[in-house]
This record gives sequence, C-alpha cells and structure tokens, in this order.
Amino acid sequence: MDIVGLGTEIVECTRVAAMIEEHGERFLSRVYTSEEIRWAQTRKNTTEAYSALWAAKEAVFKCLRVAGRAGNPWAQVEIEHTNDSPRVKVLGALRQRMMEAGITVVLVTMGFSRHYATATAIAVRSA
Repeated sequence: MDIVGLGTEIVECTRVAAMIEEHGERFLSRVYTSEEIRWAQTRKNTTEAYSALWAAKEAVFKCLRVAGRAGNPWAQVEIEHTNDSPRVKVLGALRQRMMEAGITVVLVTMGFSRHYATATAIAVRSA
C-alpha cells in the first residue's frame, strides 16, 4: 500500500454559517450531496457538521491534487457516514482521474469544535 497524496484543511465554522445564511439552499445544493445534507441536518451541531464536511471535501481535493477545480468537483465527492465513520465516495471525472493514477481508496478523518472544523484525507494506491 502506497500513500500517493495527503491533504488537510481547517475551516472557520462562522464562515460556513455565513455562506449558508447568505445563499441558503443554492449554496447547500451546490456544495453538498442530498445524503450529506440529510446527515448534517440530523446532527445536534448542524453548522459544525457542514463545516466538517466542507473541510473533508477540501482535504480530498488536496490529496487528489485537484487544482483549478474545473466544473463542479463538490458534487463529485461525497462524505458518507456508516456507523459515524466517514468514508469518501468519489464520482465522475474525479473517479476516473483516481483510477488512472492507480488510487484505490481515499481515507478521511474529520472533527470540529465550536469555532473550527478540520479534516485530513489520504489517497492510497494498493501495491
């Protein structure tokens, strides 16, 4: 198993809250999948959950070396929660790019406090 990419991100929760407040559903549907929205809405700290998802997606973009972000890569990365453990699901052109690079999985961890959310993602290629 080889690590081929590492990404980390920290986000101010107030920044994400301000974007949700200003742009509402348009912002949510552009950045988050319906499953992510459903998951965040079930959390006690909804704003912090959205912030952690944002940080996780940014960390995934960094570990996959997605520069310029042509199109809408936000919709191509979904952070799934199975038993409250986050898993990365990559779709579309980013998935194709992963496969071409031999990346078999992207691991992610994320967390938050009242003010900040953070995430780290690791792209792995099987030997």
